[in-house]
Amino acid sequence: MPPTPTALPEARPLDTALVTSLVEDATLAPSMHNAQPWTFRYAAATRTFRIRVDRSRSMPQSDPDGRAMYIGCAAAVFNLRVAAVHAGWDPVTRLLPDRADQDLLAEVELVRRPPESYDELAELHPALHRRHTSRAPFRDERIEDSLLDVLRRAALLEGARLAFPDAFHRKTILELSGEAMNRELAEPAHREETARWTEGPGHEGVGDEGIPRYAFGPRSRAGGAPMRDFEAPDDTYVRGWAVFEESPQLALLGTAFDRPVDWLRAGQAMERVLLEATLDGLATSVASQALEWSDLRWAIRDPATAMGHVHMVIRLGYGPLGPSTHRRAVGDVLDFD
Repeated sequence: MPPTPTALPEARPLDTALVTSLVEDATLAPSMHNAQPWTFRYAAATRTFRIRVDRSRSMPQSDPDGRAMYIGCAAAVFNLRVAAVHAGWDPVTRLLPDRADQDLLAEVELVRRPPESYDELAELHPALHRRHTSRAPFRDERIEDSLLDVLRRAALLEGARLAFPDAFHRKTILELSGEAMNRELAEPAHREETARWTEGPGHEGVGDEGIPRYAFGPRSRAGGAPMRDFEAPDDTYVRGWAVFEESPQLALLGTAFDRPVDWLRAGQAMERVLLEATLDGLATSVASQALEWSDLRWAIRDPATAMGHVHMVIRLGYGPLGPSTHRRAVGDVLDFD
């Protein structure tokens, strides 16, 4: 059920401190390998943020069409909306506002809200700092249908759909994920690209971006969870072994079409689902390695649903929340007009 309505506070002044705080919240969004492929420019005269994709953080092997970059930037746009509402402003969002500039992904104009108005996005704000990718085992406790309905609604509100595959289709997804991992191991260029964004031999310090080793999670001794192993086969670092859930609870997030604007809708829907799940006591991670291969992406669709294109595979369950990972300094991603 939707949260109980509560009146929002009076809008805080849009000074430099608040603008910086809004962007700091926005950059807590997840992105592929924590590459953080976004930049923000704020125009005080129009109270408008312009969010652009930073193509220097692209991954041509894993993400040749830029889909994952768009999804990560869209998740940051959604976080910006949540933070703005929490600060008392109404974020009017336009996706791909300039056809001639495909790197300008969104404009978010902040307008004053009517007194005593309500927006349920504000209820998600506490989850911004609590949501972290968890690569640990989850318990076998099943998620109640009523909570799954809440997550479905979260995706629908952002123009996407969330489907929970049955046991037969889960088995297909796990097999496709295993095939994707085997392909990555067999392709040095793909593996080398992943290594660039993860901490390991030759990349001991990933700094404010990428995935630090402490966030890799344990290696799987048994179980069916589709967990990506970021370490090279010859890496001697031992981070421990664990038994993962035998029947992972997975969700497929997708849209009817497969255009860049659909990727942006999917990214916002993904973040809304992840934040809602966090508020409701669930741990989450993504298991989308099969989507990095065009032929496997099509096969991962659930034929029992009307979902045309899958953009994200989400793993849900009850277990430990993941550790926080570093974020780029706001000064590196925010400019002022």
